[in-house]
Amino acid sequence: MIAITTNTKITWEKLPDDFVLPDDPVDNITQPLLATALTDSFAVAGKLSETTLTPTNYAICATLDGKFVAKAPDWAFIPEIRVSLPEIDRSYTPHLQGEIPSIVMEFLSETEGDEYSTKPTYPPGKWFFYEEILQVPYYVIFDPSQGSLEVYRRNDSGNYHLQTADENGRFWIADVQLFLGVWQGTRDSRTGYWLRWWDEAGNLLLWAAELAEQERQRAEQERQRAEQAESELEALRQRLREAGID
Repeated sequence: MIAITTNTKITWEKLPDDFVLPDDPVDNITQPLLATALTDSFAVAGKLSETTLTPTNYAICATLDGKFVAKAPDWAFIPEIRVSLPEIDRSYTPHLQGEIPSIVMEFLSETEGDEYSTKPTYPPGKWFFYEEILQVPYYVIFDPSQGSLEVYRRNDSGNYHLQTADENGRFWIADVQLFLGVWQGTRDSRTGYWLRWWDEAGNLLLWAAELAEQERQRAEQERQRAEQAESELEALRQRLREAGID
């Protein structure tokens, strides 16, 4: 194997069309559900733009001494891409096509993965790739079966450091100005642990379905108040008529 050292030449090139990407199936249905939920609340809160990318199980690439490496995090947040979407239909190369991801996430499953792999030889482990090659500011590892959440932030020395949760069990993600935490409940017929976002004031960022239900309940309350007001007005009219007052 080739060891990746400080002398390794890292370049940012478009993945060749004939490069064979791993065709590994998603470990289970939970992973895409978790990813969709994260993006859903981002969209509702207006955190996404036309140049924002939130890829799911999608190849993010770099070239090490002429050898291509592609890793596919379960979810990532890329603040800005500088190319059209058709140009990144197979993979995404930071620096060449846009910014590096601000966050990458891996969701643990029963299938043994390399989420913690610091293997520095080619092909490098995920941890090493995110920390040393891409230099992603935040690396999140979540176990949806247990609800355990680990948030690592890259420090000034270039190493991931495990963050400490606040009194609510949440982690401040400075790059998106939001808290990340674990929420337990039901969505898409799945009851269990989910990753959710909270704003700086501690307000939960709603999913689209939750927002729609909130609006439905508000409209129903307004309808009931209007009916109650009309009923009270009619009762007043009746009392006035009985008193001989028109």
